[in-house]
Amino acid sequence: VRIPKPLIELAHLEGKELKFEVLNGGLFIAPIQEARQGWAKSINTILATHGEELNDSEWLDAKLTNDDELEW
Repeated sequence: VRIPKPLIELAHLEGKELKFEVLNGGLFIAPIQEARQGWAKSINTILATHGEELNDSEWLDAKLTNDDELEW
């Protein structure tokens, strides 16, 4: 399938491998995404925003429960 260059540029598809799917009588074309693509950037953004330490003391210090207290 030939895709016009202006459409490739508009969709930011330059140099990317594409996948094709038939959907409801139409054709869906999208770039193939690598597994975990963008995860490193997202994690670094979260760490920069919230810091590296998570405050888990609320649930770590919570009183342990017993299944005997549950009604089945």
